[in-house]
Amino acid sequence: MPQPRIIQAIASLVIKELYRRKDFYVLYILMAVICLVFGSISFFNEDRIVRYLKEICLGLIWLASLIIAITTAARQIPAECESRTISPLLAKPVSRTEFLLGKFLGCWLACGVALLAFYLFFSLVAASREHVWPILNYAQAMGMHWLMLAIVIAMTLLGSLVTAAVSSNVTISFLTAGSILFLGRHLNKIALQQPEPLHTLVYGVYYAIPHLEFYDLRNLIIHNWDLVGWKACLFATSYALVYCSFFLSAACWLFRRKPLN
Repeated sequence: MPQPRIIQAIASLVIKELYRRKDFYVLYILMAVICLVFGSISFFNEDRIVRYLKEICLGLIWLASLIIAITTAARQIPAECESRTISPLLAKPVSRTEFLLGKFLGCWLACGVALLAFYLFFSLVAASREHVWPILNYAQAMGMHWLMLAIVIAMTLLGSLVTAAVSSNVTISFLTAGSILFLGRHLNKIALQQPEPLHTLVYGVYYAIPHLEFYDLRNLIIHNWDLVGWKACLFATSYALVYCSFFLSAACWLFRRKPLN
């Protein structure tokens, strides 16, 4: 049975490692500069242009969060193996399952802190120009975004045990996440236009992939829409839990059979 104390200890090391690196700070400063430039444009009070600018800034936040989540998760296990720190760690009373769950939790919490910084800065810039601050919309959009990153992190950790090279795993994870976000919602429409057996195959892919677009609530902020109902949020949370459990279970199974040398 995995010990929560051990998992938390490993997670804290991942968080410290991320914030000692320059990746997060470079992305944060870049996003902050772009948001400030957009926020200083004199026609920010024009409704249609406001929506375009908010959409661009939120798109940058999504891109930056995917970069942080995928690159952080992809290098966790390979870096430990290359530096040979994993062997003494597992020689202690730390199981491979605890090690992997600790890495997942650390990556997810670190991404949560990064998301909080991104959304807080963006919301302050937007509020200073629009003079409204729909804090519940921001909180719900960020919460769903964070759940989406949990699926991506779990998927990337699994990929790091399938693909030896970090760069290959990062590329595949980016392409997979990007394809699902932009094309996943349209696969059922594509399936209707295909003959058998391609029709069934595409439909099978549509139902098998994790639909990351479920968690994209940027329109709540862009258009100031009403909050999503609690039943939809509960479904999205359960959906994320199912896919995270699947990816992490597969990763644990592979990790227990993976030689460390």
